[in-house]
Amino acid sequence: MDQKARNSADSDGGLPEGGFAPLVPELSVTDLERSLGFWCDLLGFRIAYGRPAAGFAYLQRGPIQIMLCRVNGEWETGALQAPFGRGINFQMQVDSLDPLLENLASAGWALYRPVAEKRYRVGDGWSVCREFLVQDPDGYLLRFAVDA
Repeated sequence: MDQKARNSADSDGGLPEGGFAPLVPELSVTDLERSLGFWCDLLGFRIAYGRPAAGFAYLQRGPIQIMLCRVNGEWETGALQAPFGRGINFQMQVDSLDPLLENLASAGWALYRPVAEKRYRVGDGWSVCREFLVQDPDGYLLRFAVDA
């Protein structure tokens, strides 16, 4: 399926609640169904809309938005090698880490880094949060944080 056909494939759902965020990363994934199981079932995202035949899903969790697209040769600027997303992590601010941690533990999904309190210098003060890191099925590094 070429890009024009993927863009116009049948779609379900609708616009994300609150409209499109100003910046929405799109992650290339090898197995969309496996990725959706991780992102939706374990991390609590929902599909705002998708184009299943095109291997595309637009996800939302509160104000956080992210797109997943099955690898199709359109967006790769070089060879993809696991783990994907080397050199980047996606920080997502959430209300609570506990439901995420419980879901990941129940699924036997290993954390990349355990929960830790972190202090980051911000101007003359400090930002303090609790955070953990986990990799998605393709190796993208995800950092979930909550204010401490």
